[in-house]
Amino acid sequence: MQTAYLTHPACLKHEMGADHPESPFRIQAIEDQLIASGLMPYLARFDAPEITREQLLRVHDEAYIESVYAISPKSGLVYLDGDTAMNPYTLKAALHAAGAAVYAVDLVMQGRVENAFCNIRPPGHHAGKAAAAGFCLFNNVALAAMHALATHGLQRVAIADFDVHHGNGTEDIFHDDGRVMLCSTFRHPYYPYKGAASGNDHMINVPLAAGANGEEFRAKVIEHWLPALVRFQPQLLLISAGFDAHREDDMGGLALREADYIWVTDRIKEIANQYANKCIVSVLEGGYALSALGRCAAAHIKALSGL
Repeated sequence: MQTAYLTHPACLKHEMGADHPESPFRIQAIEDQLIASGLMPYLARFDAPEITREQLLRVHDEAYIESVYAISPKSGLVYLDGDTAMNPYTLKAALHAAGAAVYAVDLVMQGRVENAFCNIRPPGHHAGKAAAAGFCLFNNVALAAMHALATHGLQRVAIADFDVHHGNGTEDIFHDDGRVMLCSTFRHPYYPYKGAASGNDHMINVPLAAGANGEEFRAKVIEHWLPALVRFQPQLLLISAGFDAHREDDMGGLALREADYIWVTDRIKEIANQYANKCIVSVLEGGYALSALGRCAAAHIKALSGL
């Protein structure tokens, strides 16, 4: 079976200013690399649908959802926090981004594809139940997890988050929900300045010091993630795939390389093969050095696909 590739043109229209690092060029950098590497023809491409209101309400407070709709501008930019703005196309982009993650769960759980990658923006893992943060409006990976639990009858879903920033929104949503395990590596201390001391039996937080390289990252995954995932035996693996821990990303301050993303993808696949009938959904989070982002995402997708 193929790897699914989900995106939507609306994700290219969301902009937060000419100098904002979370730009439409991120989507294009990944697509360009997939085409240049010859991977794209081997992927099953799907246009992402919009998420439904019912699906959003599984994670986000109704008042927050209404506020996002209400604040959506007819022109210009409005700011939800110091880092996160909406233009007239942002709401539609966010609905399709979240819809991609949810639909990808359906594709893998129905056996139509083996796994999936969602090339989407805005990202999601900083968004909480009732607040936007860190470029994120809706928590795409959390919505995917809740959809899997609510619709496909699963009892255990795991999220692997290797973005350079801690997925504080994802942790806040699932901190008291033992059905979802979050395994997160992240630079600390660093934005959002959370996570290092907030874990529990199903929140596996692994802080990394500034400058940490692939050898340190791999050692922490082996020591902390893998035993926890084996114990948990997830029925579905989700990935918050941030590539801003790459050594070329000036916003990250870690020193991972493409080979490290291939390695961790292979480890996640081994867990999925053993416990989750190979089912994996990966959603784009961070990554702002465009060349490195394209190369890392393509390497990650190639590892997912087994090509």
